[in-house]
Amino acid sequence: MVKFKEKQKYLSYRIMMLAKAIFALQALLLLTCCILIYTVGMSVWLLAAGIFFMVVQDLVFYKWIVKPYNRMEQRISLLAESYTEAILAREWEVLPSPSTGRICDKIMMLMNPSDSLKMNKRQAQYLALQNQINPHFLYNTLESIRSEALIAQLDTVADMTETLARFFRYTISKVENFVSVEEELENCLMYFTIQQYRFGSRLNLEIQCDPKEKEKIYACRLPKLTLQPILENSIVHGTESKIGTGHLVIRLERTKECLLICISDDGIGMDEATLEMLNERLEKSTLTSEPQKGDEKGGIALANVNNRIHMLFGESYGMQIYSMLGKGTDVEIRLPIFTSDRELENREAVR
Repeated sequence: MVKFKEKQKYLSYRIMMLAKAIFALQALLLLTCCILIYTVGMSVWLLAAGIFFMVVQDLVFYKWIVKPYNRMEQRISLLAESYTEAILAREWEVLPSPSTGRICDKIMMLMNPSDSLKMNKRQAQYLALQNQINPHFLYNTLESIRSEALIAQLDTVADMTETLARFFRYTISKVENFVSVEEELENCLMYFTIQQYRFGSRLNLEIQCDPKEKEKIYACRLPKLTLQPILENSIVHGTESKIGTGHLVIRLERTKECLLICISDDGIGMDEATLEMLNERLEKSTLTSEPQKGDEKGGIALANVNNRIHMLFGESYGMQIYSMLGKGTDVEIRLPIFTSDRELENREAVR
């Protein structure tokens, strides 16, 4: 329990105590007036006028002090929970002081998604320059392994090495921020092929899409490496621990408003508490990369993809998880529809 001296540090506690003191003083004055009316015969109209002015005083105190303060507290709570879009969309109604206003403006600037995206891109470019020799060394090594495997007539090893090299070329060397749905699905198939060398017939993957809409859906664009981390999460945390064959399905649907992609597995699923925790994390536009509870269960991969979608397109798009323990998990992704990077509202994403 917070001690009295610690409570005094908070402005909210002082405002509450001041309000209680005012209400207590008003109650004392009313009681005094009632006693005077009963004993001295003071005019009732004077009492009515006093009550009227007290009510007006309370209303002004509530409208000018209590109500703005409560709204400020709510917005600060949202800010602490990383609901940045709701905070950035509105101006602060009332602030404690001009210096506090300048601090809030600075925080808004630092938490602006476009600025965060620029900073992350600069960090990524620096790391790419720092490690640019590694991909070439990796590809050359894999090609050498493939050549040796072909000479030794180890066709399976050669095919596995070639698929792994193609997968790394997409994930490491392909520098575009956005790719077509078709390219992203091809990368998922390469990743799945690599996993099949491990699991064999225990793992199946199916891609479902309306044949009439297939061409339009495959031409849509999305952030690179949106689907593969989720597919990997479904295999590692869903079907790997399952006894028997695991079935994975990628369903794609194009509506008037958005592109819907659902990655489903019939694995072990998760309990309600874990599901609620993951969805709660996904609802927040978390700009920190610090690990949180649940990361060891695959939450960090989902959160990273979802945060990138939030930064690029806003919090109206993103990810939602549905799961039942022992039945499987569905991860639904909601994305805007665009076939050219020039159609993006947030042009900073492609600069």
